Amino acid sequence: MTGALDPSLAEVIAARLRDVPDFPQPGVLFKDIAPLLADAAAFNACIDALAELPAAYEADLIAGVEARGFVVAAALARAVDAGVVPVRKAGKLPPPTVSASYQLEYGSAEIEVPVGLIEGKKVYLVDDVLATGGTLKATLGLLALAGAEVTGIAVLVELSFLNGRERLTGHDLTALLTI
Repeated sequence: MTGALDPSLAEVIAARLRDVPDFPQPGVLFKDIAPLLADAAAFNACIDALAELPAAYEADLIAGVEARGFVVAAALARAVDAGVVPVRKAGKLPPPTVSASYQLEYGSAEIEVPVGLIEGKKVYLVDDVLATGGTLKATLGLLALAGAEVTGIAVLVELSFLNGRERLTGHDLTALLTI
């Protein structure tokens, strides 16, 4: 899917984003979703919209990327009766894990998932914001390496001017708000 599912939901999300200049480093304009998460009605509307997506219901597990993606993943998993798998920064999960390194727009990072939990499972991947696509692309590779089948990807907000969607071609990607 492209763009928002519901224009009025996109407006609700946009009204609850907070721009934080020069975070986490000078020149980056961080899109803070904390006000959205703190608004129960708005957050519930987001989860309800994601729960209507067939790819979410087809999944055995919902994968959330550290850290804000955990919040979305847990709520969505509850809504679609699926389990949750954390995609964590390296060194945060007990072994055994499988990991992947990747480049961010302002540095590099390494993520990991537990070994054995997702092999042979259908996994729906969620995160808060799609920027350059580096984190989600690395996560897709990591999930495949761990033996999962990804049914789709969803984000609350897509920053289209950073062209992250282009790095995720071949995957069903839904954004509730595209900026």
